[in-house]
Amino acid sequence: YKGNTLITTDGNTLLGADDKAGITEIVTAMEYLINHPEIKHGNIRVGFTPDEEIGRGAHHFDVAAFGAEWAYTMDGSQIGELEYENFNAAGAKITIKGKSVHPGYAKNKMVNALIIANEFISQLPSDEIPQKTTGRQGFFHLHHISGEIELAELEFIIRDHDITKFEQRKQLLKDIATKLNDKYGEYVVVNIKDQFFNMREKIEPVMHIVDIAKEAMESLDITPIIKPIRGGTDGSQLSYMGLPCPNIFAGGHNFHGKYEYVPVESMQKAVEVIVKICELTAKREGK
Repeated sequence: YKGNTLITTDGNTLLGADDKAGITEIVTAMEYLINHPEIKHGNIRVGFTPDEEIGRGAHHFDVAAFGAEWAYTMDGSQIGELEYENFNAAGAKITIKGKSVHPGYAKNKMVNALIIANEFISQLPSDEIPQKTTGRQGFFHLHHISGEIELAELEFIIRDHDITKFEQRKQLLKDIATKLNDKYGEYVVVNIKDQFFNMREKIEPVMHIVDIAKEAMESLDITPIIKPIRGGTDGSQLSYMGLPCPNIFAGGHNFHGKYEYVPVESMQKAVEVIVKICELTAKREGK
């Protein structure tokens, strides 16, 4: 991005371009359309959801009231990103109870929840973690651990693009718990909650909405980068709620950290893509 104008932080916190950049682009595009009535378009619906990063933002979104046949989220990264696949996702909490006794007299009596927690983790495939996977490869991500002798808790997120492998990952956690309970007694409890699913299943029957976004980019000399999202998006939940919703680039990089940045020029390109999508849709619909 040499020669571009970069928006950054002072290095002490994240920027929030994910997804303030998307909000800015949407509002700017709508302002442009209002100020340029010569650009023909149909009815346009705009919505914003909170708490996307924890997977709850779309829970209460009223798809029927929104009144659109399809939509796009502006939540991608570099110029050209166009995504209609994402992880199947679940969260898992492993609760391990133990039994504390005087360590000097603990033989055949003490049950150390921390030791069992360590053994649980060691049973997972060591190469199926975020820092060792890419593309469509799934993973287990241990993001929280706490405990003492009588109680330990592990929290994982489970991710996989393939629904069969996704189910196998959830089953593996249950199988490990069964194995450890057979070894130590009934001390391990697994609680798994699905979070969202791969929106590809809902997008493929209406692929023309991806084609419109692709055509919009190509008409603006932007090379579409069509690839799976290694994460989630509100578009996934919305797609399963009846609003097919591919994801388009917003221009930012290094999300969720203090090195996050977004080029102004990338944001402007995103605005142009939104406007072009509205224009192309009107032409396709004969409006």
